[in-house]
Amino acid sequence: MPDHTVNPFRHVAYPVRVFAGDNAISNVRREVDRLGGKRPFVVCGQSVARRTNLLERVAEALGDEPAGVFDGVQAGSPESSVLEGVQRAREVDADVVIAVGGGSAVVTARAIIIMLAEGGSPHDHATKYPPGQRPISPRLMRPKLPNILVLTTPTTAATRAGTAIIDGETGHRLEMFDPKTRPASVIWDTDALLTAPSDLCISASGSLFSGVISALQAPALNTMATADLLAALGLLVENLPAVRKMPNNGEARVNLCAASFTYNRAWDTGASGSALGVVSALAHSLDTRYPDCSHGAAYSILTSPGMRFNRSHNVSGQARVADALGVREPGDRDEEAAESAADAVGGFFEAIGLPGALREVGVPADGITEIAEDAMTDFGLHRNVRPIERVEELEEVLRGAW
Repeated sequence: MPDHTVNPFRHVAYPVRVFAGDNAISNVRREVDRLGGKRPFVVCGQSVARRTNLLERVAEALGDEPAGVFDGVQAGSPESSVLEGVQRAREVDADVVIAVGGGSAVVTARAIIIMLAEGGSPHDHATKYPPGQRPISPRLMRPKLPNILVLTTPTTAATRAGTAIIDGETGHRLEMFDPKTRPASVIWDTDALLTAPSDLCISASGSLFSGVISALQAPALNTMATADLLAALGLLVENLPAVRKMPNNGEARVNLCAASFTYNRAWDTGASGSALGVVSALAHSLDTRYPDCSHGAAYSILTSPGMRFNRSHNVSGQARVADALGVREPGDRDEEAAESAADAVGGFFEAIGLPGALREVGVPADGITEIAEDAMTDFGLHRNVRPIERVEELEEVLRGAW
């Protein structure tokens, strides 16, 4: 008989090609051809269109101008922007989508692809939250256009199947899920990554750091997911400070993209955000309600308080983080190691220049209830390791972060 039981796990790798390094953008043409594209459609924001040469570089790589360009991507991917992009893509009969930019460009492109295929309204395809029941995500079965990503920031959105846009009327997130919208190709071009200000790169990778810390706390981790998470953590700890110290360090930015990729791959092997679902739910509400709060700032503010809130339900998972960060003192019990882990996470965010309190990003004390109420309908909350039933529990976390 074996001494230890090995819990079964599964790893499913979806087909994606990654091109990285100097002039990696030159691979755009071959990828469009491989995907059978004749009318490539570029999705980007105004910063990419007006402040960089990336549209010119994409056209040069294609050997011709794309069939169309939608440069109306906005932070958070609001519904109005997505629908405008859908109309433009239909006008040019797009058959492959090239997203150029960071997380908002990636998500907007995916939402455009979903709406092109499914029709109707985003509300028709978004996750529903029946009172007292688990969330229900509609199955979006129609074939989807392929997409290629030319990233300007490391982003966990890159190889995900979920797409969240902002409802123009309520400000709530509309969450759609379709694995067929994952990219066929991802490009980490050194010069493209250097077009983003270092603060933006750090913000994007700050939310990734929180995600890795969360996944490492998962109650059940298999060896393959753990290996990818530890690799991602090592890349983040080494390269995030390097971006702050040396803004023109292209290698560090490519390495942060690799950290994002390995983190997402760990999810495909069974890692999850269940250990800190409370953090992702509150962060989604925070950076949607307060545009001056960056994505990374939302996570830097909430990760340590979320760990402390969950500790009684996941001491061993948080102690595992202390071991991974090397902050468990000899002889420490798991409870002591867990406290050291929360302190170390907060200290790392501070060291890379991200805020640690809600008041630093303009949230008034009387804004806490609105953020908490909004987060109660976030998908991530239903995966939190500590069950949450009352909005007052979320207010407790937010007051600790204020």
